[in-house]
Amino acid sequence: MKRHQTATIILFLTIALLMAGCASGPVVERKAVDTTIDLSGRWNDADSRMVSEEMIKDCLNRPWLERYKIKHGGEIPTVIVGRVKNRSHEHINVQTFVKNLERALINSGQVQFVASKGERTGIREERKDMAKHSSDETMKGPGQETGADFMLIGVINTIRDDIGKKAVMYYQTNLELINLASNIKVWIGEKKIKKLIKKKNVKW
Repeated sequence: MKRHQTATIILFLTIALLMAGCASGPVVERKAVDTTIDLSGRWNDADSRMVSEEMIKDCLNRPWLERYKIKHGGEIPTVIVGRVKNRSHEHINVQTFVKNLERALINSGQVQFVASKGERTGIREERKDMAKHSSDETMKGPGQETGADFMLIGVINTIRDDIGKKAVMYYQTNLELINLASNIKVWIGEKKIKKLIKKKNVKW
């Protein structure tokens, strides 16, 4: 075989291999949803889950809960999550964090939880529809809602420090539990996360 024919075949095979590599799709590897995967160093699902679970655990282990039960004959309090503000420099899905807080509260079994303002609006519309179409035995009338005793509110802040190829991301989440009857703050919680990020090219 002539030299130029051999070179042509090698070139053809090389191009074919390159095209095959380009044509292949992304490699996808499934992970458990509770696996911590931190690619960018920014707030992620693992941070949201960890912060919500640890802060609710701290909240429910404080004296306010036992005092309430003693005062109300062992009855557990009713809680609602209010507004959680994102005052960080990055986009954070606050609704996901709020749902994590709600789940941690409900699953604890130590409090009962009422629907949020937006959810209550939909429920009330459903009751109006029931009043027109449901039987008297199954219809749920107005004026039977359970009011919340406490509201949980909070804020997420960040501090960023970077130089060269290194950056430090600092997250601080503050939550407060407020007695809706007296406006007294019965619990204040704080959770901090600090991440050291090293990249070849850091852009903020």
